[in-house]
Amino acid sequence: MSEPESLPPKAAAAPKPAAAPKPEDQPFASFVPEVLLPALASEIRRYGGPEPSLRLEQAPMPVVGEPCWQVVGELPGARRFWLCFTRDDIQAPKTIAVAEAGADPSLLESFLIDEKKTTLALLVSRTVQRLNGQKWLGPN
Repeated sequence: MSEPESLPPKAAAAPKPAAAPKPEDQPFASFVPEVLLPALASEIRRYGGPEPSLRLEQAPMPVVGEPCWQVVGELPGARRFWLCFTRDDIQAPKTIAVAEAGADPSLLESFLIDEKKTTLALLVSRTVQRLNGQKWLGPN
């Protein structure tokens, strides 16, 4: 009987390259001003809207007055919106409020409540969708 031929040793599997970190993995304090605000401004303009003024601040939530982190947006004509985070985490519960010129917001709406994971794309697209629903963007 002949001896079985020895098989060549299996080559070690090449390690998978590390996945690039997602923008959403950044700390809230850098993600919002450095990533979210520029992306939101760009999408508003792309959608036909005017140049927005956007800022991140910690202030009382519109309507209810609870402290929160919020993206405060202003469009020409004194139209304003607030995208509120209950804590400094984009996965935290969120609300949105809008107000026409000269008015205070009177309704606080839940925002992205059915999503398992909040992403940059969701935050941007749904905010722009909400503003367009107000007929504030483009030729409505």
